[in-house]
Amino acid sequence: MAEELRTVAGNQAKRLKSSCNNIEEAAEEVGKQEENGHETKRIKTSGEEVEDGVKRFPKRKVVLLMAYSGKGYHGMQRNVGNAQFKTIEDDLVTALIRSGCIPENHGEDMKKMSFQRCARTDKGVSAAGQIVSLKVWLIDDILEKINHHLPPHIRILGLKRVTGGFNSKNKCDARTYSYMLPTFALAHKDCDLQDDTYRLSTKTLETVNSLLACYKGTHNFHNFTSQKGPKDPSAKRYIMEMYCEEPFVREGMEFAVIKVKGQSFMMHQIRKMIGLVIAIVKGFASEAIMERCWGEEKVDVPKAPGLGLVLERVHFEKYNKRFGNDGLHEALEWVEEEEKIAAFKEQHIYPTIISTEKEEKSMGCWVETLSNHDFNSTVSRAPVDNRDSKVTQLVAITAFQSLTMCSVKCFFHLL
Repeated sequence: MAEELRTVAGNQAKRLKSSCNNIEEAAEEVGKQEENGHETKRIKTSGEEVEDGVKRFPKRKVVLLMAYSGKGYHGMQRNVGNAQFKTIEDDLVTALIRSGCIPENHGEDMKKMSFQRCARTDKGVSAAGQIVSLKVWLIDDILEKINHHLPPHIRILGLKRVTGGFNSKNKCDARTYSYMLPTFALAHKDCDLQDDTYRLSTKTLETVNSLLACYKGTHNFHNFTSQKGPKDPSAKRYIMEMYCEEPFVREGMEFAVIKVKGQSFMMHQIRKMIGLVIAIVKGFASEAIMERCWGEEKVDVPKAPGLGLVLERVHFEKYNKRFGNDGLHEALEWVEEEEKIAAFKEQHIYPTIISTEKEEKSMGCWVETLSNHDFNSTVSRAPVDNRDSKVTQLVAITAFQSLTMCSVKCFFHLL
């Protein structure tokens, strides 16, 4: 009799577990259909994944909160089959496979796991709050196992379940970047010291913030990327805020951080926005050049080094409003991870920027090239493609011919 009771109890427990799994998966499907604007349908699923005859954990759609130092990497996005240029996603996918979160064949075809990054950071650019969305097996101790297979300068700081149709790029409302630079980059070329002893004055900081505020609103940023023409509607971008914070001293050198928040950014856009402000503050260009940049003519806009650029945060206000309090999903906010983010920046991002600037003098060498730019004339735009314009190429050649041996080394480092 006792044996029969145990058998009945065991069968009831199995049915209850299966029922819970079905409810959870049904809720996931409902979220996916609602997000895509489809009518909700009744579904029936098994609650278990089977691959090659082996029982697996349930596969679920999640987002991962990432932080990484971009030095030594050719950006975030993976180039499958091209091992010459290592990216952040190369290391991430390897860690996902080795930890048992995804099958090995998903590494060759990332669409199989519905992988999407929120922002595609460029070569050398770091991140403190990058988000990627993908489907994974929710194994035990998943964060610890992924991080175990990652280098220390790449960390997964958080994980949250999202709706089945969630796409981290398409659902992102805005992105916040910071740019950390030595303040001597803002020293006037004719009046101020041009070395580590320079200290930013209150007046100059006010001038910088006045210029940065000119970027706020919607403008045609075709002059701030090599990928768009003046009549391309996608060249218009909306900037919500842009300002420079109070400077601070690290290892005897003064630095300042510029923050910018916008809906989305084009390749090199932020670096060119900052590069133009530096050229104006240093006295190489007049403030009138900013108005000319919004016009259709091609303007010579310098591109600041990528070293100090950091993806700080990505924002999902609309998603959070709709699904963040539905009882099934969490809002994509990372209050509990703030300390981890701050610690990672202090340990891996800021020291890398400071030490690299001191050793390679990327900003110092770049500033020397500003005199080679022609800020007083406009040039007819060459046909737009994915390469730099002819104007930029001519400027680069001229700069190369006039640089010192030290500058030549930095010039190649910036390319």
